[in-house]
Amino acid sequence: MAITTVGIIGAGTMGNGIAQACAVSGVQVVMVDISDAAVQKGLATVAGSLDRLIKKEKITEADKAAALARIRTSTRYDDLKAAQIVIEAATENYELKLKILQQVDALVAPEVIIASNTSSISITKLAAATGRADRFIGMHFFNPVPMMALVEIIRGLQTSDATHDAVKALSETLGKSPITVKNAPGFVVNRILVPMINEAFFVLAEGLATPEDIDAGMKLGCNQPIGPLALADMIGLDVCLAVMDVYLTEFGDSKYRPCPLLKEMVAAGRLGRKTGRGVYQY
Repeated sequence: MAITTVGIIGAGTMGNGIAQACAVSGVQVVMVDISDAAVQKGLATVAGSLDRLIKKEKITEADKAAALARIRTSTRYDDLKAAQIVIEAATENYELKLKILQQVDALVAPEVIIASNTSSISITKLAAATGRADRFIGMHFFNPVPMMALVEIIRGLQTSDATHDAVKALSETLGKSPITVKNAPGFVVNRILVPMINEAFFVLAEGLATPEDIDAGMKLGCNQPIGPLALADMIGLDVCLAVMDVYLTEFGDSKYRPCPLLKEMVAAGRLGRKTGRGVYQY
């Protein structure tokens, strides 16, 4: 099945990033969120990102105009009916995702693929709550979506080969390099990454080094482009905590216990870049 139109639920950081990646690659987009303000903010973010690419001479003004023209915004799920695939990019909360996915499942045509951009929730479990488990899949993009090459394609137990192949082809159309993984908490990348971030918070809480030195150590000693604490601020400390909570619940292993400092910072509303303050101040 050729995918020419992608529906996206959520116009936040991930949703508008996916929208940009699609639109720049010539794919039509329907981006839906709960309010006009939310979708317009998402569209403005895309426009600003494209402006930065123009300044770097990677695209032209005509390219920007063409990409923006491919993005239709809406507050109505009905408008997703034009899509061959709908990608859910809502907040990392199981109950919220379940509610959204069941609404979409009841609305779009039976042959439409539904994908979740979840970073930790079971694709098998989400698929089972829909009436199209064989056409349900995980499509995990990485932030910032326009810049990051990876897409994790997560197969639930029920996901068909045809669904997997269509989503792999779409990922390649978007200029991404997909990897296919089995369903498991955190999949592959975050299964390794988020516990490392959590451990960095333990190191910080124990006063072993300053945030700057912890990040410098991992950048200079492990060749990472960004330190784990700065990365946590970019991801969102609340997201990191939510993922660790999923691991602890699913595996029942104390090695996934969230660092108390991470929990305290989330409770204080210091969530990282999106709130202006996390480990660092912005």
